[in-house]
Amino acid sequence: MTRAVGGVRMAAAMALGAAVAAGPAMAQSAGEALTYRQPPEPIASILDTAPTPLSSLGPDRSRLALFSRSALPPVAELAEPTLRLAGYRLNPRNNGPANGRLTWLTGITFKNVEDGREVAAALPAGTRFIAPTWSPDGAKVALLKDAPTGLELWVVDAATGAARALTGPIANAAAGADLAWSPDSRAVLFRAIPEGRRPAPTPEVAPNGPVIEQTGIRPAPVRTYQDLLGNPADERLFDHYFTAQLAIAGIDGRVTPIGAPGILLDAAFSPDGTWILQTQVKPPYSYAVPARLFPAETAVLDRTGRVVHQVADLPLRDNIPPPFDAVALGPRSVQWRADAPATLVWAEAQDGGDPRTPAEIRDRVFMLSAPFTGAPATLVDLQQRYAGVTWGRDDAAIVTSRWFNTRRETRILVDPSNPGQGRVIVERNYQDRHNDPGSALTEPNAAGRQVMVFAADGESILLEGDGATREGEFPFLARLNLRTGERTELWRSSRDAYETIVGLLAEDGSRLVTRRETRDTPANLMIRSLDGAAPTPLTSFPDPAPQLAGVTRQLITYTRADGVQLSGTLYLPTGHDAARDGPLPLVMWAYPAEFTDPSVAGQVVDTGNRFVRPGGSSHLFLLTQGYAVLDDPSMPIVGVNGAEPNDTYVEQLSASARAAVDAVVAMGVADRDRIAVGGHSYGAFMTANLLAHTDLFRTGIARSGAYNRTLTPFGFQAEQRTYWEATDTYTRMSPFTYANQVNEPILLIHGEIDDNSGTFPVQSERFFAALKGTGATARYVVLPYEAHGYRARESVGHTLWEMVEWLDAHVKNAPPRN
Repeated sequence: MTRAVGGVRMAAAMALGAAVAAGPAMAQSAGEALTYRQPPEPIASILDTAPTPLSSLGPDRSRLALFSRSALPPVAELAEPTLRLAGYRLNPRNNGPANGRLTWLTGITFKNVEDGREVAAALPAGTRFIAPTWSPDGAKVALLKDAPTGLELWVVDAATGAARALTGPIANAAAGADLAWSPDSRAVLFRAIPEGRRPAPTPEVAPNGPVIEQTGIRPAPVRTYQDLLGNPADERLFDHYFTAQLAIAGIDGRVTPIGAPGILLDAAFSPDGTWILQTQVKPPYSYAVPARLFPAETAVLDRTGRVVHQVADLPLRDNIPPPFDAVALGPRSVQWRADAPATLVWAEAQDGGDPRTPAEIRDRVFMLSAPFTGAPATLVDLQQRYAGVTWGRDDAAIVTSRWFNTRRETRILVDPSNPGQGRVIVERNYQDRHNDPGSALTEPNAAGRQVMVFAADGESILLEGDGATREGEFPFLARLNLRTGERTELWRSSRDAYETIVGLLAEDGSRLVTRRETRDTPANLMIRSLDGAAPTPLTSFPDPAPQLAGVTRQLITYTRADGVQLSGTLYLPTGHDAARDGPLPLVMWAYPAEFTDPSVAGQVVDTGNRFVRPGGSSHLFLLTQGYAVLDDPSMPIVGVNGAEPNDTYVEQLSASARAAVDAVVAMGVADRDRIAVGGHSYGAFMTANLLAHTDLFRTGIARSGAYNRTLTPFGFQAEQRTYWEATDTYTRMSPFTYANQVNEPILLIHGEIDDNSGTFPVQSERFFAALKGTGATARYVVLPYEAHGYRARESVGHTLWEMVEWLDAHVKNAPPRN
């Protein structure tokens, strides 16, 4: 699996367990100490194991960068002062992202792909950094290094490991740590703290007056957001920390300011390096939406900072309709065309931005080339919402559109040299994993931009995909003829392994760098040739948790009462034999999902060829304590023939849980009287509902959840309707409404400063108060300084201790129910 981290395409060597959420302070139980507790062994030792490095193949395909990273940070690091402003969290010490929002990298080793030689980056001892970004020529990596008073821009030579600072601690990463290389690899575009910036405003001891907001001009149906501006003092802090000076740092160490300082959310070179596309926020600010919806100007600058073309001047966007297919009016998703020197591309709604308005054309995609003086050309008209372009060359690009209501996706082949027309090449339900044809494989071009890879015949592109089937995931490489539609499979992962493509070593795809794992061997990188030769290992990362090597797992399938096919992954502790040893206490850990097609909702994908080890606060650690785990049992909420899925949420959720319980009991791996249910975020919401509406479980664990949907009145999760459009559904779905029916013990955990939309800590606080008032058995744990995902070593350890203690008391060692 690959993911983008700070501008570098990284291959993660292991999957880390999810972290957790927020809440207010609560009184301790009588006699209980205010202290973090350690989970039992071997959980504590596994948590303290050094993480597996991340890896990235350089653009020139000659070197691999291995990034070492820090383990779980101490809570003292999260306790550094944090400002929460306009949807962002930042550390005022270094004007960068708050510590809870990032994982620090601690070193780089460059590995030659062909001969295996390694060179370590000569970074100072104790270095930690973010945003590593390859130069287009693959010779260097730029990064932002943490310093006592700020973030420094550094560059590392990939051949020698030599590292040096290009700037002092002047980088401004409050709105993001993006770095952009010039196409000649000679300079880096970044955002700096304006020279001569005055000290930060001091907080007001006493306000000058009340904070007043007023409405009545027009509807503003905004969803719930966290970390918003709340008063004039917040506005002054926002101006201070987010005002940045766009600058170019040459590899010779010269720093050139570009234009005037402003609150800059984005900035990027054109592929030819001549122009800069910039988005700048301007007043008036809002206390109802984050900064990305504030009034903003998007413009093209030359390298002196002069504005040569204004692409958009957008007002405050607090009135976007609630449906998910709704968008703001005006240009959006403005970007540079990747395969042209300097061409702007953007989309504009043609239906007023409201999907409820009948329209034949929903979005129009425009192009405009330098010098930006002509009229924009229409690249293509879309019947769905624009979802991006995969660029290839002057006569071939693929435009993707999506429509949430139907879960439909359309991919259209367009000819940018002859805009205005297109040919549909894929039309599908984007939730249908079994029939995913794959996506165009992209590689960086000379300017460092991702473009499609064409075969030697000039008509075909390479495709990559997960290859999900009922029997498993078998990633593939294929060739697709864009003219005829003929598809030829070139390679597919073997049935005993899960092997994904990291990058190409040969343009035709005949040599690849892949990331391979099996059920029993951890993920490592290797060189694979399609001529049948044995692959050459590039890395040898060890098992990060050998204590779990004997755990067994299998995909189980079963059927819901209404005929929907369900599945889950059953894990059993090392050495357990159900026939010999009998049933175990079992934990079901799940997360519901909404579908419009029951056949897609019931799709099964066996992950038995994946290497699985828990990390963070993963529920899979319970396997070390004598519990069986049914992981991710299907909880589909299906709406058929236009019906809203959530109108029968409780009924479908309960039926899915009942089918799962029946399945594990019938297998003899679980005792019906000793099964717990748990989940995180929407899974916590699920857990509370199952305890309120069924008696299937002895207890539940609900982490970072939302329990009262009237507090998210303009939609939540996959619910598009407002509270006033679906009052009964909101009420029926809220476990808070039925707190008096929760007659099983429940453990609530929440991060003190949860940053996730909708899961404000008050959700757990009020639900706990309702449970307490109705006489339920409940425990409420608040993790200081933690957001929606738990980061600190103390927090993660304590969460796992709470889970083990709670389950031991209420499942493993609980007396039989009457």
